[in-house]
Amino acid sequence: QVQLVESGGGLVQAGDSLRLSCAASGFTFRNYLVGWFRQAPGKEREFVTAISWTGGSTYYADSVKGRFTISRDNAKNTVYLQMNSLKPEDTAVYYCAAKVSYSRDVYYRRVGDYDYWGQGTQVTVSS
Repeated sequence: QVQLVESGGGLVQAGDSLRLSCAASGFTFRNYLVGWFRQAPGKEREFVTAISWTGGSTYYADSVKGRFTISRDNAKNTVYLQMNSLKPEDTAVYYCAAKVSYSRDVYYRRVGDYDYWGQGTQVTVSS
């Protein structure tokens, strides 16, 4: 059974940091590119960042570049999202998603590009 389980969300103040985790099971994790998306109330789900299956290539939305860092540990089947200098506009449900990939290309930012999705974790940033 394919599963992606996000954790690490919570309520923080502006300027604080959080680290999200995405734990994968039920598929060959190292063959997949992983992305993070987020969805705020009343808005469409939007791309945040992605990482290649090796971890050697990453891609960020302009809104988080320089503040967020994606990384992965294939031995632990886990992807991380370190979020620093959080802003109220970062408030959303954060989802991880996986796409089969054998290349270093990480420029996949559409929801429909991804094969598997987690259930999401809430991040709330107060001002």
